[in-house]
Amino acid sequence: MSTIIYFDTSALAKWYINEVKSEDVEQYIQEHGPVSISDLTVVEMRCLLARRRRENNIDAKMEAEIFATSQEDIRQKFLICHQMPDGLAAGAVNLLSVLSDIPLRTLDALHLAIAKDLTVDILATADHIMADAAKAMGISVVLF
Repeated sequence: MSTIIYFDTSALAKWYINEVKSEDVEQYIQEHGPVSISDLTVVEMRCLLARRRRENNIDAKMEAEIFATSQEDIRQKFLICHQMPDGLAAGAVNLLSVLSDIPLRTLDALHLAIAKDLTVDILATADHIMADAAKAMGISVVLF
């Protein structure tokens, strides 16, 4: 049985946008891919790109190219995109209750509920709070 590695958006963005730890993410995906994402990651990535354009960090052409590249990576199976499971909201609510001492945000709780549903072995993130929550759930973490 193969290891399931789930990338949240904070880590996946580094594969497409040159920023701190981008080289580490690229090397990790090349060595351990394909990696898993979810439909939530796709939506969040689209939002992230639009925000970066509005902030003048990328232009409209780059925004479109990066998103198209990410979609092609899904089609080519470099990224394995999972649908959001039934009961996702309830799973996130449960995690927010169980992990009440960790200041999880809504989307983080949803990503973690997806990771739990997929029974991932490793969560890749650039978010320290998400990493702490995953560890509390017994999920190994790669922090970029």
